[in-house]
Amino acid sequence: MVTVAVDAGGADLGPGEVGAGAALAAARGIGVVLFGPAEEIGEVPAGVEVIDAPVSIAKALDPAFAVRSTPEASIVQAARAVADGRAQALVSAGSTGSALAAGLFNLRRDRGIHRPALALPLPVPDADPVLLLDVGANVNCRPEHLVQFAHMGSAFSAAVMGVNRPRVAFLSNGEEAARGTADVLAAHEQLSGLGGKGLNFIGNIEGTKVTAGVADVVVMDGFTGNITLKLIEGVSSRTMRAIRDVAMRSPRGRLGGWLLRPAIGELRAQIDPETPGGAYMLGLRRVGVVAHGRFTRRGFARAIEVAARAVEEDVIAKTRVALEAAGALRQPASGAGRPGPSEHAATV
Repeated sequence: MVTVAVDAGGADLGPGEVGAGAALAAARGIGVVLFGPAEEIGEVPAGVEVIDAPVSIAKALDPAFAVRSTPEASIVQAARAVADGRAQALVSAGSTGSALAAGLFNLRRDRGIHRPALALPLPVPDADPVLLLDVGANVNCRPEHLVQFAHMGSAFSAAVMGVNRPRVAFLSNGEEAARGTADVLAAHEQLSGLGGKGLNFIGNIEGTKVTAGVADVVVMDGFTGNITLKLIEGVSSRTMRAIRDVAMRSPRGRLGGWLLRPAIGELRAQIDPETPGGAYMLGLRRVGVVAHGRFTRRGFARAIEVAARAVEEDVIAKTRVALEAAGALRQPASGAGRPGPSEHAATV
């Protein structure tokens, strides 16, 4: 049985909601060690172990400093439990920055990885999800980082999402090979050559094609990815509200809304941000998932489930094999595995 360490600190709906999600996951055969304020978590069923950890650093302005200086924090204790082998995966309900910092300092980068990346399966109506990475771990990325993200995303899409030969693309300002920033151009050249060995690389796509089913994995730097993700989420949310508002303006509209209610409900379910379970921290030595702080118990349960599945599918080893085959791993260097000073997390 896979055991998942869960940080309940920082959840917008409170640690009790995370505890309820842990209970749902435990009922499905997943072991859960829950770190957070025991009084707020409340009663939990068998299969969920609660470690009283009332200190949260989810709001810390400097996550790296907070992780180093606050060993009693819930996210630090949860990450340490995975590093020590008491659990096989980490799920955080707090901030992305603290989760990444705790992951880097405790789970550490996998061998040969330049930078970890945040990968999010984006729900698409009437289609399979598309994996976006990086969506916020690295503001600036060099070509070798983007190349690794492409291979990591492809391996994850195949292992966890079940996509056969995932189509991988760069997000750029044009589909032509000559379009994009200098880093995108250099990474494109590498993946079009020997650096793309074993990869189904299809080149560049524009923003209008992200949800068009053209690519299964879309690669970008964390700055672009974070803006892209939030723009898609914002437009999606606003569109759903606009449909509801229009339907309520007149008796005829309300009648039409009532007739369309099942279809609208199905659409809402298809684009529900809780369905993917959160963003995966790819490139670490253990599985890590960052759930959105506003998730309900259903979303937290889903985050725990997908973390457990990533362990069962051995996505870490499969990613390493793909990178080795492509020659995309960096050469060993002193201090490998520790976060460098240029690694800054954006907020997802």
